[in-house]
Amino acid sequence: MTLMAETVTEAAPGFYLMTTDHGFAVHISASADHLHLVRELAGKTLAEAGVDSATAENVQLVASELVGNAARACGDLVPLVVEVETDAVEGGVWVRVHDPDLVQMPERSGVAMDDPTAVSGRGLSLIDFLAPGWDVALTPIGKQVRARLPYADG
Repeated sequence: MTLMAETVTEAAPGFYLMTTDHGFAVHISASADHLHLVRELAGKTLAEAGVDSATAENVQLVASELVGNAARACGDLVPLVVEVETDAVEGGVWVRVHDPDLVQMPERSGVAMDDPTAVSGRGLSLIDFLAPGWDVALTPIGKQVRARLPYADG
């Protein structure tokens, strides 16, 4: 079954979408197909909210990195909650990814974005650049990585 973001209105195996006035929250099992849908939903949702395309692309990139990190830490098909929400008060877009692992925490690697010898470890450096001040909150059922991206045009 192929799911298109604009037609998802009911739960599907490993995918449950809830929309809000300012964004969405989607419960997924981590997979390449679900990550593609999250990116598609983020782009469509932010375009409809009037968010500039550069910010929307940055949000898609940060969401991809955070989901990928959670899947690497917890394993394929781990249950995740991904939230994308515009923030009129502070200006920008929140990306939040919740996973069930209370032990493995994301760590800033110190790998420079332009280090030609590094084969990995640039993802959190990229998030540092696009969403300075991102953090991790422990929850009763795991952890949530939270990143606020400022609008690119302002």
